[in-house]
Amino acid sequence: MARFVALLRGVNVGGNNRVPMADLRRLFISEGHRSVATYLQSGNVVFTANGAVDAQALESAIARRLGIETTVVLRSADDLKRVVAANPFPAADLSHLHVGFMAYAPPPNATAGLDAASFQPEQFALVGLEIYLHLPNGMGRAKLPPLLDRKLKVPTTVRNWNTVNKLIELAATGGWSCAYDGIRVRRNRGGLRA
Repeated sequence: MARFVALLRGVNVGGNNRVPMADLRRLFISEGHRSVATYLQSGNVVFTANGAVDAQALESAIARRLGIETTVVLRSADDLKRVVAANPFPAADLSHLHVGFMAYAPPPNATAGLDAASFQPEQFALVGLEIYLHLPNGMGRAKLPPLLDRKLKVPTTVRNWNTVNKLIELAATGGWSCAYDGIRVRRNRGGLRA
């Protein structure tokens, strides 16, 4: 049994793709996953799987049962720990650090010709299936993320550094006394409860 994190792209953003997290948790449970918890309202699901997990099967279930089309990006709990350890901006203010989780690897030359210096003080680094973004002026004012999205042409969902670390913490608890959606919960025999 392994712990996974499903990161849904574009859920509950700007009033679009509205999904109640309770419905999302029920969906994951009905798909056979256990110790399911969500974090915030942006489509972060932490769960235990008995075997292989298929992102496309989850996307189909979400479309069929919740009525929205979204990309599901999967990472194991260990993958998230590696993401934090590989931070290419160790001196950066962590409140301005974000990670873009890509659904699959971009072509090797995807950022060729991109003049990163023209976006200073914004910075990015591609490391494996992640895009690290250092955005000193905040995500809302950043020019680099939309350009990278167009250049890479890979479905990507971005989380701030704090969220990445909270997801690691939540994955480590296995559902025992964890926090999700701002509610303190504890586990009982039937699952999580407030």
